[in-house]
Amino acid sequence: MSLDLYTFVRPFLQKLDAEQAHRLTIRALALGGSVQKRRPDDSRLAVKVLGSALSNPIGMAAGFDKNAEVPAQLVALGFGFAEVGTITPLAQAGNPRPRLFRLTEDEAVINRMGFNNDGHQPALARIAAAQKDLFLGVNIGANKDSSDRIGDYVLGVERFAPVAKYLTVNISSPNTPGLRDLQTGTALQELLSRVLAARSKAEDKLGRRVPILVKVSPDLADEDLDDVTKACLAAEVEGMIVSNTTITRPPLKSPAAPETGGLSGAPLFRRSTRALARVYRITQGQILLVGVGGVSSVETAIEKFRAGASLIQLYTALTYRGPRLIQEIKAGLCAHMDREGLAHVGEITGTGAEEWAKVQID
Repeated sequence: MSLDLYTFVRPFLQKLDAEQAHRLTIRALALGGSVQKRRPDDSRLAVKVLGSALSNPIGMAAGFDKNAEVPAQLVALGFGFAEVGTITPLAQAGNPRPRLFRLTEDEAVINRMGFNNDGHQPALARIAAAQKDLFLGVNIGANKDSSDRIGDYVLGVERFAPVAKYLTVNISSPNTPGLRDLQTGTALQELLSRVLAARSKAEDKLGRRVPILVKVSPDLADEDLDDVTKACLAAEVEGMIVSNTTITRPPLKSPAAPETGGLSGAPLFRRSTRALARVYRITQGQILLVGVGGVSSVETAIEKFRAGASLIQLYTALTYRGPRLIQEIKAGLCAHMDREGLAHVGEITGTGAEEWAKVQID
């Protein structure tokens, strides 16, 4: 779906049920034919992460393209990379509908999707057939009724290591009961041990190491977030994604505010950015940090970098602002560098981490 086409159809999509509109958007992208050409990115936005060169540091977050149907089309919109999933070993329907709610007055979304996806095999086939030069991450999860949830993550590593640029271990979704328990204590230690052992076996076969990122919740207490971060450092994972959706509820205006599920979008920004800064304060550039949660403008993108991100992701804001937002953020980053006399976007990373780490969250 081109930028101009999105502007034309957006009013129609906004009148549909949120999940139906999402499905139609995926279909429109898939049926769009050849991937459109995009203008070259400013060289100051180019980054090298996890052994790969990206033309810009802005990515599509997991949750939009759950089944890896349109990764090339997403990158053609202007993203530097895309993350697909969450993908579980077996297909599952997820939670009952309705389960996706627009909070238009708050530029937010509440979802309780429950890892609805087609399972490993269909996604694996699509990713294997995708353009090899795409920087494509695969977000892996566990089936709701699995008897060995850590084993599901191990399967994800084994199956997607040959085709992914990186793998995200998603243990922070609030919509699979008990999943967030894997973020703490001995459960986290066992998870990291088994996942990294599976990665080592894959490395022996492939002759290359697929990077592992861990996606964490913004709702962890400070001490628990610190412990997760230190555990990731000790295990030598390559990065962390901060953060997933929140089950907390800041003041909201929308009638859909009482719905249960994970809140994303603008109201998540302060909480997720504070968490990012706390993680950066411990990691200090030793691992890659991806900032996600409430990126909806040039200003919020800059603050994610200031809090410690080397890459950022967005999704919910596209619901309200459309794909033009990607170009606006890239142009705004370049304008910011002009004003501040910066030679590269990486110079912004971490410059406001101490400030953000001290922000008070109600």
